[in-house]
Amino acid sequence: MDFGVPREVRVLEKRVGLTPAGVAALSSAGHTVYVEHNAGAGAGFRDENYENVGGKIVYSAAEAFGRADVVVKVARPTQQEHKLFKQGQAILSYFHLTVASPDLHAALADRHVTAIAYEVMQDSDGMLPILAPMSEVAGQLAPIYAGQLLTSPQGGRGVLLGGLPGVARSIVLILGAGTLGRSAARAFVGIGSQVLVLDSDLRRLRMVDEMFDGKVSTMVANEYNLNRMVGFADVLVGAVLKPGERAPILITRQMVQQMREGSVIMDFSIDLGGCVETSRPTSLSDPTFVAEGVTHFCVPNLPAAVARTSSHALNNALQPYLVRMADCGLECALAEMPALYNGVKLFQGKIASQRLAKALGREIEIDMAAIVEQYR
Repeated sequence: MDFGVPREVRVLEKRVGLTPAGVAALSSAGHTVYVEHNAGAGAGFRDENYENVGGKIVYSAAEAFGRADVVVKVARPTQQEHKLFKQGQAILSYFHLTVASPDLHAALADRHVTAIAYEVMQDSDGMLPILAPMSEVAGQLAPIYAGQLLTSPQGGRGVLLGGLPGVARSIVLILGAGTLGRSAARAFVGIGSQVLVLDSDLRRLRMVDEMFDGKVSTMVANEYNLNRMVGFADVLVGAVLKPGERAPILITRQMVQQMREGSVIMDFSIDLGGCVETSRPTSLSDPTFVAEGVTHFCVPNLPAAVARTSSHALNNALQPYLVRMADCGLECALAEMPALYNGVKLFQGKIASQRLAKALGREIEIDMAAIVEQYR
């Protein structure tokens, strides 16, 4: 099987779909991996690193796409990449198709592409193996950025996250007790913040309570509690996730108005539309804006800020699926690996996901269960 690794073209997106270790795993099994020139440079991987483990360097995105049966990306394809899709190939990426532009849907359908979305690859136990490492990275980065945004020169409240003896610690409100929420809680607790986690799932709240030995407060995320607590937050972290669906709006504009001037909202649900009414996507080059006197940080691809770590983490999680796909074929791998199966949003250009069909106001166009049944 032939794989393609194009260079990411979104602004400041320095992650790469496969590291040299991932290329080595595939090439050593007899498969060919075409890596676009400088695809890994932003993460510290040179072309020679790929060539030394059997990768083939190509000098255009057109060739990386055009030679590949399977394209391994990180960010959702841009409009300039749509015309490079090869008929009938598979593309793996953080697609977030429920909030993607119609032209991407059209390009995938026209070229009969199988689109596998990392963010909805979900195991039978509910775990999200490819999204989880990026959520962990974002959670660990949260206090680094929040601490800077709270400083006086940045227009913040002029407070330390961890406080000082005789000076109260900053209050951090985290919405969502999933992987990102727990990672952020651990990072904020580590620097001394007072942390409160809200979630609608009591099982997750018990997990947080046990994980932090009661040092993190927990509450049920209902409207009453949100209204009561939002005004106390120095930092509000949105970590709400419904895989394959738009994030629900939990924090209204009126709630934002209750927050103190110079406080910070970090909406990490922004790649699924955001969980704060006043949020809108920003970028690593221009990460913030102020609304209702509150600084908003809404960067969809924050893990790209630590491109090397994030690329290694993505590769570690993704490699078993790619190796199995290469060894026995796409349909066989889909039959054997529930997470890969659940990640299919379109199969050969046809809508294969109920959630995507609902979001687009359409019907499922292909029966994936029937397709893979013969391989079970």
